[in-house]
Amino acid sequence: MTALLEIDGLEVSIPVAQGILRAVRGISLTVDRGETLGVVGESGCGKSLTALAIMGLLPPRANVVMRRFTFDGEDLANVSEARLSELRGDRMAMIFQEPMTALNPTLTIGLQLTEVLQRHRNASAKEARARALDLLSRVGISEPAARLAQYPHQLSGGLRQRVMIAMALMCGPKLIVADEPTTALDVTIQAQILNLLRELKAETGTSLVFISHDLGVVSRIADRIVVMYAGEVVETGTRANVLGNPRHPYTRALLECLPRPRSGDRGGHLGAIPGLVPSLVGPVAGCAFRTRCTFATPECAVANLNLVGTKAHATLCRRADELWGALPRG
Repeated sequence: MTALLEIDGLEVSIPVAQGILRAVRGISLTVDRGETLGVVGESGCGKSLTALAIMGLLPPRANVVMRRFTFDGEDLANVSEARLSELRGDRMAMIFQEPMTALNPTLTIGLQLTEVLQRHRNASAKEARARALDLLSRVGISEPAARLAQYPHQLSGGLRQRVMIAMALMCGPKLIVADEPTTALDVTIQAQILNLLRELKAETGTSLVFISHDLGVVSRIADRIVVMYAGEVVETGTRANVLGNPRHPYTRALLECLPRPRSGDRGGHLGAIPGLVPSLVGPVAGCAFRTRCTFATPECAVANLNLVGTKAHATLCRRADELWGALPRG
């Protein structure tokens, strides 16, 4: 069975005052049907731009190049904006990080939900309202009929995010891209949203691209994980392989930053990655993480690398085999 989403060699560059910002540098992604792909990395590593590129929502000044982009067997690399507009909200949908800015503050929740089904499926107002009520109930919102008449500012952050999830599900999409959907929520609501996404994915069979800066959150929902740094994929593989046997120093550093409460460990230092993410304006050679890496050698500053490994586990680190042993091939 072919993958639902395949992207090969995605590059996003943006002109800025200092030159050309190479924000996304030749990444490749695949999402299988019914799979959750977790994309993780620090702020500014290119995660959100990758999500917007998938949805065709990058600003006009962004230059997008890719060798291959297919969705559900259809080549989208050079399709028109009209075709992408037909797909967005219908067969692919997005959950944005901050629903207060993603939802229109001047329209009721009901109008924003029903518009999706009416536009893409030519549903009647009655059919769209019934679908909206059903989905609001399924995402755990009480008194859904009353919520339809409310405006976004009348709902809490957790409820607004549930509305965004319901909106994404209105047309039963095959793919949902969730861009840091729990970042602005407290930990209790965050856990509820993660459980909700897991349940809905299992129920509907929808594929999910889940983007976060928090490897701990991604570990709770993803089947496979992509780790990004400075616009590149530095490690990818199954959740068990990436978390259980990390082979890139950046992935290992992220894991060391996760809080691990232990008895008698009060007052200890939290993990941190020293240094700063390098500038991506202009050409970038060698390993972008080398200035923050304790394993770096002079060779790490030379020619760019390619991911080495398989779909189950691959890394961009030239010293991975030397430091942690070779992976089985095949």
